Amino acid sequence: MTPSTRLLRRTSRRTVLADRAATVVLWATGCFVLLILGGIVVHFALAAAKVVSPSFIFGDPSSTALGGVLPLLWNSVYMLVLAMLIAVPVGILGGIYMSEYAGDNRITGTIRFAQEAVSSVPSIVVGLFGLILFVDYFHFGFTALGGAFALTLFNLPLMTRLAEQALRAVPQDERSASLALGATKWQTILHVVLPLAIPGLVTGVILTAGRVFGEAAVLLFTAGMSTPVHYDFLHFSLTDQSSPWSPFRPATTLSVYIYSLQSEGLSAFKDQIVDGSAAILISMVFVFNLGARLLGRLLTRRLTAA
Repeated sequence: MTPSTRLLRRTSRRTVLADRAATVVLWATGCFVLLILGGIVVHFALAAAKVVSPSFIFGDPSSTALGGVLPLLWNSVYMLVLAMLIAVPVGILGGIYMSEYAGDNRITGTIRFAQEAVSSVPSIVVGLFGLILFVDYFHFGFTALGGAFALTLFNLPLMTRLAEQALRAVPQDERSASLALGATKWQTILHVVLPLAIPGLVTGVILTAGRVFGEAAVLLFTAGMSTPVHYDFLHFSLTDQSSPWSPFRPATTLSVYIYSLQSEGLSAFKDQIVDGSAAILISMVFVFNLGARLLGRLLTRRLTAA
């Protein structure tokens, strides 16, 4: 056996061992994460088994009885939709610019650094900034609109960065083929790049929405902490603060309500309400994630005929 053959065999064995070791580590990490997630889900499922019921989900909060969480759950969904209506279009447009139009220079490097810096700022600091800017300076008061703007400031860099990565992942050959057939750059982006990037864009929306739906610190200082008593959903008005459809009203979300009860709650049913609210919050995150992924697959199949 020649020295070169021996060296080749040693290198091959090391490569195989390294591959097996990496596989074991990755599988162990994945299983560990699943165990943590499963432990959280099982804990709150067991704790809330006797609490969560139709009357709890669709009832109004009460300080003297178990009550319900419908207004708070509505506020959570309302804040999610309001913030995503601002963050998603702006984030995708920003990702298109950074991916398709902007070159690699100091300016774009500075923008990317700013995106990462803002994303790493503690949410409590963003909440204080939102309090100064929207509540005090622009005189919004504690409103859903102010909370949505603050959430957008916090999550827009993440959405833009994820959109840029999803668009850059589309093979350059797809762009070249479209341009070669006579399409303009914008037509190529709209009809070729964006449809192929939908799975990555959906992932970005899911990650951003997860942060929005579970956020509490930002909303403490912008959307308020007052517990709503009853919402009349038949009263549709975007300007009347007594209407649940208005963005100009305080909007305590389910995550803020959990924090408020756990830190200051005096109700005899505090623990049951917290467990039930946490279980509903986790369930809503699961439902949204699964729904968004199914929608992403459906859109991909229809737009790309895949």
